[in-house]
Amino acid sequence: MFYDITVVQASKMLDNLKVMLEKAAAFAETKKIDPEVLLTSRLAPDQFALIRQVQICCDTAKLGAARLAGKADSAPKHEDTETTLDELYSRIAAVQEYLATFSAADFTDTATREISLPWLDGKKMLGSTFATSFVIPNLYFHITTAYAILRHNGVDLGKLDYLGSISFID
Repeated sequence: MFYDITVVQASKMLDNLKVMLEKAAAFAETKKIDPEVLLTSRLAPDQFALIRQVQICCDTAKLGAARLAGKADSAPKHEDTETTLDELYSRIAAVQEYLATFSAADFTDTATREISLPWLDGKKMLGSTFATSFVIPNLYFHITTAYAILRHNGVDLGKLDYLGSISFID
């Protein structure tokens, strides 16, 4: 379960995020807008810009999976220096490549694994709580915010761009 809701779903949502960014690039080209205008846009003055939203999506996906699998030290480091769409595409691809190194077997003890939260003065929580109370909501919050920033700026996105492909039972 934890593999599916973190690795598989996070990778899918990063695919969807890339599609949204590609549509943003096409929009900028069509409207003769510098893509930087979109990349530095935000919904509110005290909220992160689009670039930072994408960086946080990537960090949440890779570090969430790494911590839940007990492999926090294996996660690639990114310095948050991206300034272009191409650099964001590369970061998304690098995170997806990293996520592809995990298997369901890596998550067998996740529910009861103690997860250390270095940004919260070393506080800990169980893996099940970390996955459901932080990783998943945080990933969706920042992807939703990226979507909202692009829509607010006129990029033609719809719900299916956010949801991506859906598997149906025949």
